[in-house]
Amino acid sequence: MSTLSYVNVFAQDIIVLSGFYSKLFGFSEIEAIRSPIFRGLDTGKSCIGFNALDAYELLGLDEFTGSTGCRFLLNIDVDEQCEVDRLVPQAVALGARLIKAPYL
Repeated sequence: MSTLSYVNVFAQDIIVLSGFYSKLFGFSEIEAIRSPIFRGLDTGKSCIGFNALDAYELLGLDEFTGSTGCRFLLNIDVDEQCEVDRLVPQAVALGARLIKAPYL
């Protein structure tokens, strides 16, 4: 069976965005793959890659540079509802914008 290794996200500030997920969920940075235009976090089952906007050209995705709208959606599972209740206010405090309240 194949497995998902990375989900890659393009970000204006890879340091701030990767730091947000690292602080909120405790994901550790994969320092061996760090570069000026990339940060990677180990989630324990797969990895999240954060690409600077300069990576569009490097990856041959020039036509998508400057695209607008929702570019990705990450779903992160937690063990219990109480963890959602704890993490949502922390996410907002770290700079997230709550668009829709958690629901069951």
